[in-house]
Amino acid sequence: MTQIETLRVMLVDDDDAFRVALADSFAIAGLDIETYSDGHSALASLNADFPGVLVTDIRMPRVDGHGVLDAALARDPELPVILMTGHGDIAMAVAALKQGAFDFIAKPFATDHMIASVRRALEMRRLVLENRRLRQAAAEAEESLPLLGETPVMVRLRETIRQLASVNVDVLIEGETGTGKELVAQLLHRWSARRARRFVAVDCAALPDAIADEALFGNRLQRGRIADADRGTLFLDEIDSMSSALQGKLLRVVEERELPSVSGEPRAVDLRIIAAAKDHLAGAVANGRFRSDLLYRLETVRLRIPPLRERRADVGLLFAYFIGEAAKQFGRPRPVINAAIEARLISDNWTGNVRELRNFATQTVLGLGLANDGDGDRLSLSEQMDRFEIGIIQAALNRAQGDVGQAAEALRLPRRSLYARLQRHGIDGAAFRSRG
Repeated sequence: MTQIETLRVMLVDDDDAFRVALADSFAIAGLDIETYSDGHSALASLNADFPGVLVTDIRMPRVDGHGVLDAALARDPELPVILMTGHGDIAMAVAALKQGAFDFIAKPFATDHMIASVRRALEMRRLVLENRRLRQAAAEAEESLPLLGETPVMVRLRETIRQLASVNVDVLIEGETGTGKELVAQLLHRWSARRARRFVAVDCAALPDAIADEALFGNRLQRGRIADADRGTLFLDEIDSMSSALQGKLLRVVEERELPSVSGEPRAVDLRIIAAAKDHLAGAVANGRFRSDLLYRLETVRLRIPPLRERRADVGLLFAYFIGEAAKQFGRPRPVINAAIEARLISDNWTGNVRELRNFATQTVLGLGLANDGDGDRLSLSEQMDRFEIGIIQAALNRAQGDVGQAAEALRLPRRSLYARLQRHGIDGAAFRSRG
């Protein structure tokens, strides 16, 4: 978002001599001015984000000042409009202010009085436009984070996602572990016309073969995940791990947008399919692990997310964001970046990509590993990982006030898995319940 343009005054008056004289007074006072002899031409140059204020006479042919005021406020209700007239009275002034005018000044007037009113209007306009700019910048940042990056490859990726979001085509995302494939899929959904509907994510690698069919396609008693995504977006992560039998059933859904049913009558589904894989699926096709016809259907558009080592200039920006995120999450102060941390940011290949960098930022905030005074060097990798996991679980339980179910949901873990970790680490969830 660009900075606000220089604020200026749009002056409208059909009296040529008066208009020129007032414009000269504005210019002497250091105000930028543009003049118009009638309301119609002024309105033709006025848009909703006009960086300034409007000063207009009331008595004019064709479109008078009241008409200019109405049209201007219809385009931007927060635009300051100052009305002036040589035929004013109290009733007209009150009516103009009720209509939405910023001020009403009767001719003849002292130039200093008009300039003072204009300056007040310009200051109000500056604040309005600055708040709009900040709100837009915040919205853009919220939508993009943490798909951060100023390198050309990331700028192009965000632009491509924006363009693809509005096009109802299936997308195949390829990228190494930790590059943010699900985030890209979420942005494609969030920026699309389907955003009001469900985004259903399925980790194909985590589906046991025994239940994968029912989980995806459903059974007599419950809907499957594909049906859940009807009118929304279905994200199939690690699709290359799907069995050949499921690939065959999925092909029908991709081709026909139909689901098989126990009644024999297929059920139509309206969904966008986004698939993701760690490796090039062409290799899986070549060695017989993936169906070529399914690949051709899924790769209407192919997106590649670059690994972090290909955009090293973004590491510092990402780490700074993740540090702030973790500090806020755990209620800790932002740590000082010491020489050891800086050296790792510069030299590490970040094979785990953005996910590894985020974990390192969390460890730094929690005082683990390189973030403390060397204690991490005396611990094995397993011990360091345990300390890190304990810190994350304890923080989640603290936020959930000891509610294990809520903590499991926040951590995106099955409840059984979280209970197993609590037992292994000797963590008592009840200790985090509030004693109100």
